Amino acid sequence: MSADRPRYEEIADHLRAEIARLEPGDLLPSETELSEQFGVSRMTARHAVQTLEREHLLHRRKGKGTFVSPSPVPRLLGSPLSFTESMRRRGLEATSVTLEAGFIDPSEEDLIALELTEDSKVGLLVRLRLADGTPMAIERAVLAPHCARVLDAVSEGSLHTAFEAMGLMPSRASAQVLARAATAQEKALLELDEGDPVLCERRVIYDQNNDPLEHTETRYAADRYVFDVTMYRDEGGR
Repeated sequence: MSADRPRYEEIADHLRAEIARLEPGDLLPSETELSEQFGVSRMTARHAVQTLEREHLLHRRKGKGTFVSPSPVPRLLGSPLSFTESMRRRGLEATSVTLEAGFIDPSEEDLIALELTEDSKVGLLVRLRLADGTPMAIERAVLAPHCARVLDAVSEGSLHTAFEAMGLMPSRASAQVLARAATAQEKALLELDEGDPVLCERRVIYDQNNDPLEHTETRYAADRYVFDVTMYRDEGGR
């Protein structure tokens, strides 16, 4: 190894080798342990950890330690596939923590998305979504009045399964995604570090009759997701 090579790169290489033989969620050495093992300052050890954090190979949980990161979960932009089904297809166990549930007055955006009049009450379900115990996203679903009674049937399970039990098949979705800085609440729930962003996907999901079922905003931990998009050439453009 070159004597001119920075020590933090040597530590980063060591951690990459460790991660290659470990499983997602496994605990990695702390910065203090790395500094003692390699005889370097904690700042040097931290630099190595931050390098791998930027590569999405590991993540830190405040007060808990440094862990091997799962591979980012791919999501097709605009897909009506539920979180539960998406995780199941990847061999991950989907669980939820309900943060808020009930009936509310819709916002202007909800009225437009769900094609409602102002006197319509809508259902609200806000949940923290986890995969194998790792917090992945915060989901705020506003439900059209005709299907809001699914709130009585949903706790940790799939909202879409509850829809299907009513004969309503989530068949199409339109979506937009933007990135922004995480709020204090999002950082706490998703176990993010200072400065970590979230990806916000806003979508409207329609049933088999093309009627809106839900208007949802999902805030994803950015380093745990990758969005797949299919693009088509606009023949009307130049």
